[in-house]
Amino acid sequence: MQLQSVPVGSGSFGPPSWRERTVQSIRRAEHLVRQTGAGLSAACRRPLSAGFPQRLMQEASTDKIRAVKCAESRDSICSKKQTRARTAAVTKGSPAMFPPPGLRERCTAASSAMASRYMREVREVEAQLQRQAGRVTEEVTKLQGERGHLERALRGLRTDLAVNRRSREARSKRPAPVNTQEKDGADSLLLWERKELTELKLDLEEVLGNTRTQLQALGESSRRLLACASERAQVLELLPRSGSAGLHGATDHMQTLPNSSFTPKCKQVLESSSLAVQQSQLLRQRIRQTLSSATSRQNAAHLSVNDSLLQKVAEADGVQQSLALTRAATRQAVSRKQREIKSIIYSRGRVQGPEYNSDTLTREKLNRPLVQVYQRHAAMRLPEAAHIAQGSAALTRCLTSCEGELAALQGACLQLLGDLHSQRAAAQVDQTILHMRRQQADRRDMSSFSSRGRAESKALTIGGATRE
Repeated sequence: MQLQSVPVGSGSFGPPSWRERTVQSIRRAEHLVRQTGAGLSAACRRPLSAGFPQRLMQEASTDKIRAVKCAESRDSICSKKQTRARTAAVTKGSPAMFPPPGLRERCTAASSAMASRYMREVREVEAQLQRQAGRVTEEVTKLQGERGHLERALRGLRTDLAVNRRSREARSKRPAPVNTQEKDGADSLLLWERKELTELKLDLEEVLGNTRTQLQALGESSRRLLACASERAQVLELLPRSGSAGLHGATDHMQTLPNSSFTPKCKQVLESSSLAVQQSQLLRQRIRQTLSSATSRQNAAHLSVNDSLLQKVAEADGVQQSLALTRAATRQAVSRKQREIKSIIYSRGRVQGPEYNSDTLTREKLNRPLVQVYQRHAAMRLPEAAHIAQGSAALTRCLTSCEGELAALQGACLQLLGDLHSQRAAAQVDQTILHMRRQQADRRDMSSFSSRGRAESKALTIGGATRE
């Protein structure tokens, strides 16, 4: 309905100022009525769009300053209607838009949908973080197993170094005739084994240090993943735990924004953990290769030294047999020489005759009657005395020579006996060293077998629990 102005009568009713104020109030009211009617008609002619709540929320989130200014302008318009300048500005502006009655429900539904979508995205990110944390934990378990293998290998190397040291000390305490200044093949192999074991020990210690550093990096990565997952899970209290936890790689299509569900910090933590897992896998492969090489080199050095010691024991046994045979022959020669000396002494005694003249028989004397009668002629002399003297001298020389030979034989026999004892003691030392080394090697093999058995039993237990 068109508003029509009512003419004011020309009669005088009260003071003129009162009349003027009354006329001004009437005109102001008419102007407000026309303005209000135009706004209502425009609002009725232009319906509210369906996307108004969403557009309103987007404008409120992108330009908060403009919204604040608009609110202030509306408040100022409502509170200061008496100001003519504000009234004119509102009149010249666009007509007011009135939201529909269901705006609250629409805004509530839009907010709930936005929150639900955000929670689902956060749940996918949280599930991805949890899965990555599980992979890191699994890698930590595998790397700890490799670290256990490294530590056992290092203990074996330290034990072998101690055995090598005791072997060298034991060989240095062999008997004097055998322990000369020159080193034999077994001593050279023991020195080579010590050098080889020292190099392996340094290599394994370096790899063990890298393993401990990698374990610390994996632990830090796991803590960061769990912290991010816990931070993301703060908005998941209202979601069911039995729902879908997202797919693998669900975060690939998500945008990385500071205020989004997939923040740059989560992306950085996931990338760093993936890099740490890859480095750990490469390190485990290197550990397996290093352990295989170290085990083969350690066993080769151990077997080389054992074979050398076994060869030395066999050589010592052969030398002992030769010494025993030579000593037996020397003792036989000593016995023969002793019998020969006895015969020479007996023969010389028989040639020289009795020691006392009273014990000499008449037929043995050089001045017996037959000799005296024969030597009455001046040129007739018997060679009996000269022959006896020559025979006695020859027997004395033979006796001296035989005694010297007997002394030499006896010295050789004693030397052979000393060498035999020395070789026997050296062989006993080498046998003791060989037995100690074999026993230590068997113990090391049994310890590795028992540790492998424990690992297999643990794996079987875990598998059985998983099946259950």
